[in-house]
Amino acid sequence: MARPFSNKKKPAPKKPGATPQAAAAFDKTLPEIEALSPDRLIAINLDIPRMVSQVLGVLPGLVVLRSDITERLQKHDVALVDRLETYALAAWYAHLVWLSSGGAENALKPLVEEAVPLRENLLSDAEALARRGLLDAEAVAEIRAGQGHIDTANDLVALSALFSGSWSEIAGKTAATEKEVNRAGEIGPLLLAALGVREHGKGPGPTEAADKRARAFALLVHAYDQTRRAVAYLRWNEGDADTIAPSLYKGRGGRSASSSDTAAAPQDAAPAGPTVPASPGAAPPVVPADTAAPGAAPNGAPPVV
Repeated sequence: MARPFSNKKKPAPKKPGATPQAAAAFDKTLPEIEALSPDRLIAINLDIPRMVSQVLGVLPGLVVLRSDITERLQKHDVALVDRLETYALAAWYAHLVWLSSGGAENALKPLVEEAVPLRENLLSDAEALARRGLLDAEAVAEIRAGQGHIDTANDLVALSALFSGSWSEIAGKTAATEKEVNRAGEIGPLLLAALGVREHGKGPGPTEAADKRARAFALLVHAYDQTRRAVAYLRWNEGDADTIAPSLYKGRGGRSASSSDTAAAPQDAAPAGPTVPASPGAAPPVVPADTAAPGAAPNGAPPVV
């Protein structure tokens, strides 16, 4: 019998996290990224920043179910739950490295000029919606606490994910437009990449960066899909699996439903697992100087200051 699930509230997306933390996650995941075979790659038809924010937001609820997964699905790879945060941050970092492989540094000033007022407008709208109980007040307050260009970039990603995840409930009840929400999701990563290029120069070439991004993306999708299958089985009778671990593809086209997006419950064994990737050498960092937490960038890259 499934244990009661204490948190019925819809999980709110979270900020992708500090760049040094993401760089460390990428470095930790790199052996898996490089070991993946090309036939495990999947099309990147999700917005990676929003996807990462969503996964980080549902993690607390998945951790609550970890012991149930271990006890009732002994053949399921519960380590996938443990690695979800690392995979999410690694995918975020790989995305930033990929962005930095272009000419992102030339766009820094106009990006900042657009990003700052956009963050403030969306944040004010989010606070109004939170007061009416339409958005998660704690998530909005966490975004408001951010300062500086790094936080502005991360805040835009979180705001874009927050609005997008509740758009069906808030459309017509806010001054924010879908265009602004989508633009916030675009500017946030671009601003981080531009700040990183200004500090450390461009990353690897576009081909290598794109390859690692594709592999990190596939690792995350695979781990999350398998975890969703376990949650669907455990919470089948309660009917709250989609609240605890919503589909990454819900409401988005471009991909047929995966096995975890269907109504079929998994067997008491870890399925062979969906697609995942392979890669060459390590990517240098995209790490701006004004990050909050110092740390070492991967593979001999300059330290984060």
